[in-house]
Formats: sequence, C-alpha cells, structure tokens
Amino acid sequence: MNSWFTVKVKYTKQLEDGTFKRVSEPYLLAAMTFTDAEARIYEELGSLIRGEFIVTGITRTDIHDIFHYEDSDVWFKCKINFESGDGGEEGQKAKKVSQNFLISAHSVKEAYDRLHESLGGMMIDFQIPNIAISPIVDIFPFGDEGEDRVAVDFEKQVKKEVAEHVLGTKTVFSASGSDLDDEDSVIEDSFGEEE
Repeated sequence: MNSWFTVKVKYTKQLEDGTFKRVSEPYLLAAMTFTDAEARIYEELGSLIRGEFIVTGITRTDIHDIFHYEDSDVWFKCKINFESGDGGEEGQKAKKVSQNFLISAHSVKEAYDRLHESLGGMMIDFQIPNIAISPIVDIFPFGDEGEDRVAVDFEKQVKKEVAEHVLGTKTVFSASGSDLDDEDSVIEDSFGEEE
C-alpha cells in the first residue's frame, strides 16, 4: 500500500533577481517505503533542479486525499472532524475521526469553498477546525508510470518463479560486485530429479 511522505531537500536555488540562495524545500510524494521515497525524490527532482541537492529528512505524512485545481499552485492543509457511525449498540459512543486534506487555492476562503465542493457527496456532517497554508512546493503522486513499474516487476517475479518450478532450475542471486550477478545465471537442480 502506498503512503504519503514529506521529503525535505536542500539545494542552491537561483532567485528571480539572479542571485543564488541555499534553500530547504519540502515535497510530498507517494511511495511504499522510506527507501522508495528517497529513490523517487532523486528520480523526480534530478531533471528539475540544477546542480546537486541532498535529502535532509523524510517523514510519513497523514493525508487522506489531495484536490488539485489547475489555477493555483499554493497548497492549503485542511483538517476535518466528523463522527463515524451513530454509536451502534447501546452504550457505545460514536468514534471521532480527523482527516487531513491538501487542496490548491489562492486563499483560505477559496480553500474552504473548494473543500466543501470536493466533499459535497459525503453523507455525514463534518466540521473544518483548521485551514493553513502548507509549505509543500510540489506533489508527486504515483501515476500510471509508477504503477506500471510495480506491475512489470511483479510480472518478472511471477515468470521467474514459474520457470523455476516448471524447468527445475534455480536463479542465483549473489552479493553485488561478485561475478555471479548475471540475471541469466542458472544452476541445474540435480537433487530434485529421481534417477
């Protein structure tokens, strides 16, 4: 399952007046693990940032959904509260739930209106206790490309396991740097065959 991670990146940025300044900026991206998040941020920002950059921090971020409107690149973090269920059985209280959303807008009022518009189909009443501007610079969700990459890796693994089972061979995985790193290295399974 994918999660959202906030990744802080430090690099030298050229400002509009032509001067250079060392900045630290947070980006939000979808990833499966912290390691995957680090690899994805290097992949995503490698072509966007000139020069070197370093990752200074990665944190898991609790975001329920993101609503992007094309007319704005400013992100607002919105928190909503609601009660799940009606208490169900006698004596049980309804559970209070909080969820965070990111929404692009020009102002707090516009973020409030857009959040109501986006969540208009909810069948429960909710309150919005907090809307604040977010420092997030950009968001990198898993797109078709990321899902395709996972699907291709899974397909390769399945084919490899089928080949091992049907052909009675084992693939060799060795430590990096050794001369047995070739994916086509195969060892015949002579112990599994009856003579």
